[in-house]
Amino acid sequence: MQANTKIILKRGKEHSLLRKHPWVFSGAIYTPTDNLEEGTLVDVFSAEDIFLGHGHFQIGSISIRIFETEFQNKIDDKYWQKRIDELVASRKSIGFIDNAETNIFRLCHAEGDGMPGLVIDMYNGTAILQCHSIGMWQMRTTIANCLKKSLGKYLLAVYDKSGETLPFKADIQPENGYLFGEENAVKSGLEYGVSFSIDWETGQKTGFFIDQRENRKLLGEYSKGKKVLNTFCYSGGFSMFALKHGAKEVHSLDSSKKAIELVEKNLDLMPEFRSKHQSIVADAVKYIRDLEETYDIIVLDPPAFAKHQSARHKAIQAYKRLNARAIQQLHSGGILFTFSCSQVVTKDLFHGAILAAAIEVGKKVRILHQLHQPADHPINIFHPESEYLKGLVIQVY
Repeated sequence: MQANTKIILKRGKEHSLLRKHPWVFSGAIYTPTDNLEEGTLVDVFSAEDIFLGHGHFQIGSISIRIFETEFQNKIDDKYWQKRIDELVASRKSIGFIDNAETNIFRLCHAEGDGMPGLVIDMYNGTAILQCHSIGMWQMRTTIANCLKKSLGKYLLAVYDKSGETLPFKADIQPENGYLFGEENAVKSGLEYGVSFSIDWETGQKTGFFIDQRENRKLLGEYSKGKKVLNTFCYSGGFSMFALKHGAKEVHSLDSSKKAIELVEKNLDLMPEFRSKHQSIVADAVKYIRDLEETYDIIVLDPPAFAKHQSARHKAIQAYKRLNARAIQQLHSGGILFTFSCSQVVTKDLFHGAILAAAIEVGKKVRILHQLHQPADHPINIFHPESEYLKGLVIQVY
């Protein structure tokens, strides 16, 4: 149904929307919103009555997320089918959907795909929905039906995992669960021919950190004959690629025993490499500081050290300390894969932290690769916040 709730902005507050940025902040709104329900479909207009976009209303600093800027588009089931069709066509164009070697990928990347509040990850035919707005969550059944039509035989099941991501101010009690196809779901998948066990029901995010796929492949290319330490390993994605590509020895380290259990599950899919692998439950910062062994490659892929601007300075210092310890432990010629997924830590700030770490320990480094999120996690040029993952491959000498 087309939106019939009209929102008028304060004079001069339309400029960001005219530049196609999808967020409307609460302070920009002139129309009273006290009686608006979370998830309401709204039409946004400037003070001069110029249409700016259709969006979903939510309670909070970001009050409206715009998903459509064409006034003539009626927001109904046909509209959502068109949007899902576009997502499927986009992923086909970059080599997914029908790919015998890789069936784990992101189908919808929220603002990056012009669908704020909606993430859809694909695991071997199962679509995992994760909604970050009530508006998108209210459309979950429609979206599932659209996925059936768009994906056809490539869709086996749809699982809604929005319970952990919906705004806490919304007065609902969401429960995770299958929207259809539970009996068809296959809890494993492939990345470039490497097998992974996937637990979308109890695992982090939608079950796997898909955004590191290309970086895992790159690590594999460096791993032949090398001894590799994968810290903050979670389910061991980097480790499996290193083993598959001929690493001499791989150690997977995480402070979470549950994460290490996931590593072991993935090793069960590659039993021929068990003798070359060791799982370690330990704090990564302390472990690296007290290393008694020498590694050829170290991977640092920590969780976000800062989720808000107020924590940014401490996060940068934490990245500096962590990377300084890793650089100090690497011998000449050793390689460090280091990452930050903190959105508020820009690429320049992250690079600066690595530079400061190298200076502090008195070692020279050369940058071999500058890394970021893959093509199925697109960056919306009008929404720079959709770029969050940054990484470096550096060599110590």
